[in-house]
Amino acid sequence: MNLPNKLTVLRMALVPVFLVFMLSNGIPQNYLWALIIFVIASLTDLLDGQIARKRGLVTDFGKFMDPLADKILVMAGMICFVELGYAPAFVIVIILAREFLVTSLRLVAAGSGIVIAADKWGKYKTVCQMIWIIYTILVMWLLMNSGLVSPSDQGMWVTLRLPADVLMWLSVALTVISGVNYVWKNRGCINTMQ
Repeated sequence: MNLPNKLTVLRMALVPVFLVFMLSNGIPQNYLWALIIFVIASLTDLLDGQIARKRGLVTDFGKFMDPLADKILVMAGMICFVELGYAPAFVIVIILAREFLVTSLRLVAAGSGIVIAADKWGKYKTVCQMIWIIYTILVMWLLMNSGLVSPSDQGMWVTLRLPADVLMWLSVALTVISGVNYVWKNRGCINTMQ
């Protein structure tokens, strides 16, 4: 297994660790630790693609597993936001629906021997979602366990929360745009299903 693929596997392995910190309020500075782990996992996404292209190590495994690892990481963060009250469930359902659609299309294509790599819109969507998650976890840490901001300071809460909401809606918009673009570009695979 080459280095980019190892980084992809590492990203997937970090997801359960991330979840432990996100959902365990009994751990001191749990949101800070969750933030650090999420940032490290997100950086592996940046690195694995760059290394694979630069060194000519692009593989079918990487084309398939890299976007899947991204989805698992990002969806873990978003589902935590629903449980913790930081995102409405319908937003996550829209994002999940796009991911299931794209993954299903990839599986159909793979059955025909075609590997469909992520495109630029999918990458924009993923980056925006990761920035949203990173920023929101930072806000959670600031408000809940940093000691820097009082959780009862409503003005600070609103000020910090507004960019998170903007990033959330931008993520939804990019999710829909990238999903429509993905289906359109790969409509030939859909025609083979009929």
